[in-house]
Amino acid sequence: MPDPRVEPSPNAHAGGEPVELLTEALVATDWWTDEMVADAGFPVVDVPFVTVGGGLGSFAMVDTLRIAGAPTANIAVLTNIDDPFQTYRYLANNSQIPDHERLRSDSSSTIDNIWGFPGYALREAIRDKTIDPLLHVAVEPELRDFWTPRAGDVYASLQAEAHRTGWQRMVRKGQVRLVRRRHGGGYFTVLTPPPGTSTTTRVVYRSRFVHLAVGYPGVRFLPDLQAYRETYRDFSRVVNAYEPHDYVYEETLRRPSTVMVRGSGIVGSRVLQRLMDDREQRGAQTTILHLFRNYVHGPQGDRATFRRDGGLGFAYQGFNFTKALWGGQFKEDFDKMDGHQRAAAIALHGGTNTPKRQSWQRQIQRGLADGSYRQFSGEVADVAPGEGQTVSTVVAGADGQPLRLDANFIIDATGLESDIAEHRLLGDLLAHTGAQRNPFGRLDVDARCELTGTSNSFDSHMYASGSSTLGGPYAGVDSFLGLQYSAQQIADHLAQLGFVHRIGTVRSVREWWRWMRGTTIADVPGQPTAAVRPVAAGAQP
Repeated sequence: MPDPRVEPSPNAHAGGEPVELLTEALVATDWWTDEMVADAGFPVVDVPFVTVGGGLGSFAMVDTLRIAGAPTANIAVLTNIDDPFQTYRYLANNSQIPDHERLRSDSSSTIDNIWGFPGYALREAIRDKTIDPLLHVAVEPELRDFWTPRAGDVYASLQAEAHRTGWQRMVRKGQVRLVRRRHGGGYFTVLTPPPGTSTTTRVVYRSRFVHLAVGYPGVRFLPDLQAYRETYRDFSRVVNAYEPHDYVYEETLRRPSTVMVRGSGIVGSRVLQRLMDDREQRGAQTTILHLFRNYVHGPQGDRATFRRDGGLGFAYQGFNFTKALWGGQFKEDFDKMDGHQRAAAIALHGGTNTPKRQSWQRQIQRGLADGSYRQFSGEVADVAPGEGQTVSTVVAGADGQPLRLDANFIIDATGLESDIAEHRLLGDLLAHTGAQRNPFGRLDVDARCELTGTSNSFDSHMYASGSSTLGGPYAGVDSFLGLQYSAQQIADHLAQLGFVHRIGTVRSVREWWRWMRGTTIADVPGQPTAAVRPVAAGAQP
């Protein structure tokens, strides 16, 4: 994506109208006035609450605000995607979780339903007229693996709730370039509309509140694989699991191939399962090399504090964090920690792990037995082109002798997130809005999910949720439940400020019944509003 600080040449817009310039001087200014925006020629749209991203984080926020009584006219969703689950679905499909496969979330993590009931298992049982999902949930995880919903069912439920809340009426398409604090209170959020949809290249949204839920900063490669791609310009044989790479699996079906997988988390497990499924079900003659950075031989941790199962190279955990961090004893301890203690706790309770699903275990055992799946561990010394359209990886073995592994393809499944500063908007926030990093390296937020250092006068606030805030007061921010938790914390604060109603017992029961009936949330006249206050003469930030 282009950098907002690098402007195109000042020629005409595609529609023939003059182009408004986001000048270097304007970008370098941390606080903007109404006069500065007017002089730049930007049209201004006034709306009390702006959420940036348009993905699941924005969806959870908007869903909660609509339930709390905010009318659609008070909310603008600034996004470059069509549906709130579009990016999530794209990443899931690339990481080998198509619509018919199951996600990692449990039955009660209902992103479309803040009450968690009915859960996905009950819905599937009613739809398919079977009690098996309910029996499964009743005996998990001791007798059966954790029950998880199908991806397609989650997307369908999101679509239905988006329609119920009037999502499309709040969407404003385009790319957000930057956010600036406003003299006298509030914020300016700069949106670039899609080409051909407007006679202007910039629209400025003036709001009292801003919510940021932009998802992952970007795809991250292992340093040696990134160096290989940059040096040899080979972007087809070394791929990231989150990139489109179906051609790899198609090639393995056409001819015998060797594929190296790097990474032992949930995505690495999914890639392995896809490769093994193709061998067992579609006749692929694939040799799988699995290179571990840290090989797990057995259970990890101290029995007195925290311990999880492990073996065959993998650390096993049902979800990305232990359940006690979502709402149990560990969460209470987590609330009392400072930033550095939280960073250490996240590394202990999270880290690289994958569910211990019986089907995967059996596949791995069969692959190890017949030699189609081979495991290696060690530090990578070099990655370079090999012979016969292969990539050669040199690994420093335990005995000190180098080991050379040749593969037709390397799939990097080690992680998704790069540094937040590499994201254009987040990097700009750190430089110009007072936003700060927490000890985990992500955006620092307080208990109500407000971005530290970004508040403005006149009760104006900037919030953030999702993966970019990992390391804050709540551990599981990068999850369905975590996004809903953050949204409710923000909504509670907004209720104190008079922007929405508090979701108390009566409202909660009433809105749950409306959800059950599929009743559209109407825009009721007289709902709370929160307009941006006019700037007083001589006002200063």
